[in-house]
Amino acid sequence: MAGPGGDMQWCFSQVKGAIDDDVAEADIISTVEFNHTGELLATGDKGGRVVIFQQEIENKNQPQFRSEYNVYSTFQSHEPEFDYLKSLEIEEKINKIRWLPQKNAAQFLLSTNDKTIKLWKISERDKRPEGYNLKEEDGRYKDPNTITSLRVPVLKPMDLMVEASPRRVFANAHTYHINSVSVNSDNETYLSADDLRINLWHLEITDRSFNIVDIKPANMEELTEVITAAEFHPHQCNTFVYSSSKGTIRLCDMRVSALCDKHSKLFEEPEDPSNRSFFSEIISSISDVKFSHNGRYMMTRDYLSVKIWDLNMENRPVETYQVHEYLRSKLCSLYENDCIFDKFECCWNGNDSVVMTGSYNNFFRMFDRGHRRDVTLEASRENSKPMQVLKPRKVCTGGKRKKDEISVDSLDFNKKILHTAWHPQDNIIAVATTNNLYIFQDKVN
Repeated sequence: MAGPGGDMQWCFSQVKGAIDDDVAEADIISTVEFNHTGELLATGDKGGRVVIFQQEIENKNQPQFRSEYNVYSTFQSHEPEFDYLKSLEIEEKINKIRWLPQKNAAQFLLSTNDKTIKLWKISERDKRPEGYNLKEEDGRYKDPNTITSLRVPVLKPMDLMVEASPRRVFANAHTYHINSVSVNSDNETYLSADDLRINLWHLEITDRSFNIVDIKPANMEELTEVITAAEFHPHQCNTFVYSSSKGTIRLCDMRVSALCDKHSKLFEEPEDPSNRSFFSEIISSISDVKFSHNGRYMMTRDYLSVKIWDLNMENRPVETYQVHEYLRSKLCSLYENDCIFDKFECCWNGNDSVVMTGSYNNFFRMFDRGHRRDVTLEASRENSKPMQVLKPRKVCTGGKRKKDEISVDSLDFNKKILHTAWHPQDNIIAVATTNNLYIFQDKVN
């Protein structure tokens, strides 16, 4: 990947998770998210667990060895539930994690499954009080008549303990499955989106939310599209976007009206008639939308491509990158094995110059916007020696296959990278394969 000083090389740093081939369903990673400083990295899985990794302090004597991420806290965020009114099981799978900007010593994050959003506080304790007046050291209460003198309790050091406690539970506001959570830049409100509605919440208030988008038709037989993702603008607290299964993105301004059913801008690219097929509508569905850090652009991911849109230009994207165009001829078999419905996410690097997204066969793609260069890399156990440089991979679509190329027919569609995250300041990336989390970093010369 090209950096300002020529080609950037990526090397293996760490891999988390079991090596076994038979993967438990509960261990499949369903979301990955760095916090605002990049010091903490959270993953959620299908078993409802959140695992937080913390970046260790770098060794100043050996700058070529970057700091590693080690387990900081693990907790059960959601449990399986049952909706008795609808006779539906609500699975515990974590759909999204979003960190709140840090305001004090504790960290806060929002995690959600299909129906319920929770605000978690993650705090450290390394001291414990000793010398109570009314309690023994083992916690039993004393007889008040035996107390003859008062003493001042003291704080004694103890082993570091990281506690995760649920501070708020935001429930019963979504009829359909929640697909997105986004914290507003005012740090007081956030939105949650399901297939047909978007709600606005205050972080302190759990018993009510405001419905700001509702695309549910009066007659459900007239339903033609669903909401697939939604996100707040990083700097303008009144602006948010949501994407649809029809390949459109709507930008809404909450200053215009309380219910944002009428969008301010509609971003849509006219379809190329030469590419029209039975699968056109399925592959044009947007699986992810992300604003750039500077707030000028947004990136969308559909099944075959990543598009960069300038917020000032609605009629077409300013950049389009083909992620795996070689799969266009395979759409029929991808439809049969349901892979065509996979929802790939995408992310920006810290200065918005490079974008990253996943593909099949545990490949992931990076596109350098300035140099117009791209690379395909692979997350695999074979390349997992410390500081081993990742070799670019190439997929051969037909004809004679070169030595280092892999044929499109031998790609493994069960191995896929749906979730990726990029450190907000450094060239450190986290890539989730089925049940493993790979961490890569740029080679320090």
